[in-house]
Amino acid sequence: METPMTAAAEPMLWSGWGDPARAAELPEPVRRLLGDLLGVRAPDTPAAALDEVRLPGTALPAPVVAELEEAVGAGHVRRDHETRVRHTRGKSTPDLLRIRAGDGSDAPDAVVLPGSHDEVLAVLRICAAHRVAVVPFGGGTSVVGGLAADRRGFAGVVALDVSRLNRLVSVDAESMVAELEPGLRAPQAERLLAGHGFTLGHFPQSFEYATLGGFAAARSSGQASAGYGRFDDMVVGMTVATPRGTLELGRAPKSAAGPDLRQVILGSEGAFGVITSLRLRVRRAPAERLYEGWRFPSFAQGTAALRRLAQDGPVPTVLRLSDETETMVGLARPDELGGLAAGAGCLAVTGYEGEPGEARARRDAAAEMLAGLGGTCLGPDPGESWARGRYSAPYLRDSLLGAGATVETLETAGFWSALPGLYDAVRLSLQGSLGSPLVMCHVSHVYGTGASLYFTVVTAQSADPLGQWEAAKKAVNEAIVAAGGTISHHHGVGRDHRDAYAAEIGELGVEILRGIKDRLDPDGVLNPGALVAPAPD
Repeated sequence: METPMTAAAEPMLWSGWGDPARAAELPEPVRRLLGDLLGVRAPDTPAAALDEVRLPGTALPAPVVAELEEAVGAGHVRRDHETRVRHTRGKSTPDLLRIRAGDGSDAPDAVVLPGSHDEVLAVLRICAAHRVAVVPFGGGTSVVGGLAADRRGFAGVVALDVSRLNRLVSVDAESMVAELEPGLRAPQAERLLAGHGFTLGHFPQSFEYATLGGFAAARSSGQASAGYGRFDDMVVGMTVATPRGTLELGRAPKSAAGPDLRQVILGSEGAFGVITSLRLRVRRAPAERLYEGWRFPSFAQGTAALRRLAQDGPVPTVLRLSDETETMVGLARPDELGGLAAGAGCLAVTGYEGEPGEARARRDAAAEMLAGLGGTCLGPDPGESWARGRYSAPYLRDSLLGAGATVETLETAGFWSALPGLYDAVRLSLQGSLGSPLVMCHVSHVYGTGASLYFTVVTAQSADPLGQWEAAKKAVNEAIVAAGGTISHHHGVGRDHRDAYAAEIGELGVEILRGIKDRLDPDGVLNPGALVAPAPD
């Protein structure tokens, strides 16, 4: 079965996720069910229209606008209402609740679209000289508050949109390395690489709209990470523009020449610099993709089976497991709500990519192990159903929001020994702060030493849905830290996780990050407020 290489629609839905043509209301029977189970009721007021979104006046001084236009061209500095709205925040549930309420208070004063590394450097120098905050903007898919700059102390805010940096620069077939620009969206990159017989193998849920630069800046992890690795595993080199100049990083596959500065930029979310080029490890495009579904009696038994595969092999390319609640509701098969029947245990999905003989041999060997560990093979249909609907869940989230439900996702990771306690801590925290929500979970990425847990929570909106979720998010962040998990496995830090991240790395770790930022961005203009808080005065 082929993985769908859907093309990203242009432009993305401004008030929700993805292709506007795929936005849909929930069927009435589902609305009634939500009302009966969770007390969900339709919102009192309709969502704002695009022209009803309230934006602050443009604060950017005219001389700064003139300098930016000289640097990138007048047509690439945009200040119209629609462009500003489309570059306001990201796509978290709080982001969408605010924009649907007509709140555009975090909108940039201008959107700047440089077309080269040198133009990015010029924009950063201008903004640093005039104390203008710069928010690097790729696909706009952040779900952790990573795209709303702290305006305090700045003359204005610009969104630095990298969409014009969208070339496949070169392919080194002998080394299996490709150089690509950061503004390429994932489907575009895959089509360009396919022309050379290669793939990145990076298919996160945001695949349709996220950019390569965003993948690197947030340490993205794709749904086939068991076989291809995380995105940061793929980065062998990069070019980075900073207010102080250019960083050229990565001249060999591995090096013992001091700490790896690539790791300083990976995950830095635009707070240290703007990635303008990526050298990425590529793989040969697979000749065959095979998917299967497996049933396990319990989440604990299924998790134990995934651990054995991750540690002893053979490791599938895709390996994931839904808990009992997610399996029952059907989110394991997001394009076919209803999924398996109640009491059906836990659904695992396995996928194998490669040459036909190799992929089938791995499937057969893994199947033998899974069966021996208590799994029941359900055949290809559940796996293929998951593959067809693998990018659908954000659309369902938007439909639920429109019906009056607060829906959000959060994720963490821990060592295998800590995973049961982490699972319980998150669920109990959400139940304690939200009353009686529906909480679902799946293991989405596995390693020899541990795994990630990805939670989806659904609850009826209160009179103050933003305050409702902020209280729950604070409680669950504290629970994750206390249970020994990382505050994010692949969504990133942004602003939503900044305090919990500080608790995770400790005071000295925060001071190290501030020191790096002070050296690369002495005026503090790059994405202020993201990743690490400024030092107290």
